[in-house]
Amino acid sequence: MTVRDNLAAVRQRIEAACARAGRNPADVRIVAVTKYIDAERALHVLDAGIADLGENRAGQLLEKYERIGDRAVWHFIGTLQSRKVKEIIDKVDYIHSLDRLSLAKEIEKRAVRPVKCFVQVNVSGEATKHGLSPDETVPFIEQLRSFSHIEVVGLMTMAPHIEDEAVLRTCFRQLRALKERVQALRLAHAPCTELSMGMSNDYEIAIEEGATFVRIGSALVGSL
Repeated sequence: MTVRDNLAAVRQRIEAACARAGRNPADVRIVAVTKYIDAERALHVLDAGIADLGENRAGQLLEKYERIGDRAVWHFIGTLQSRKVKEIIDKVDYIHSLDRLSLAKEIEKRAVRPVKCFVQVNVSGEATKHGLSPDETVPFIEQLRSFSHIEVVGLMTMAPHIEDEAVLRTCFRQLRALKERVQALRLAHAPCTELSMGMSNDYEIAIEEGATFVRIGSALVGSL
């Protein structure tokens, strides 16, 4: 199937999930995860009407940026090594994986404008996943008050890759509750209005539980 066909199917499922949750589909932003495709197919994503591209490795982002440039809104969605920040910081619009003070300091040092960041939270507690624990999240965000180049727009998590809907819902609900705790603090540097959660296998459930950014790869762009 073409990217356009895939996108039509994804949008239909997003609309259905929003209808079940009483939400407006316009409030859900699709980030096309392009890590398994080349720049040529990524251009097909843009031509199909998706502006947001997500990459999880600095090298792959730089390769595609060289071809695509500012035609896309760029999201860095993977674990970001501090030493790689200087290579991508002037090219990305969103970082979905802020999870430690050393990374925040490097972003602050290298950025020339405020960068929209999601704080990554390991809600599931899986040892294989990166991110702060829920208990660490609020104190970490409060530590960023003096960082003029970091805007905490929301929280991000990755749910377990399982089919147990109850477990997935619990994971997403916990992140939403944590976001609401941060919002209640009314921190100028951390409006925390967004939730980046849900991927190809679970984005409908994530939307029903409040996701505003969904990171969709294979269901949308396929692979080479």
